[in-house]
Amino acid sequence: MTDHVYKYLELTGSSRNSIEDAAGNAIERASKTMRNIHWFTIQEVRGTVENGEIGYWQVTLKLGFTLDDE
Repeated sequence: MTDHVYKYLELTGSSRNSIEDAAGNAIERASKTMRNIHWFTIQEVRGTVENGEIGYWQVTLKLGFTLDDE
């Protein structure tokens, strides 16, 4: 096993449907421009209220990724 250096990025994803979709949206979008994503942790879950109902789920998460080798 090679020693790695990890970095993390904090993102917030949103979805009208669910917490899982909100997290998935953030990860899917980040994976379009980032390489070597290996893990995530949920930092915060919140949402918006519209007309007395949940409007959007918002999930703040940290994505961990390895830095490229030299």
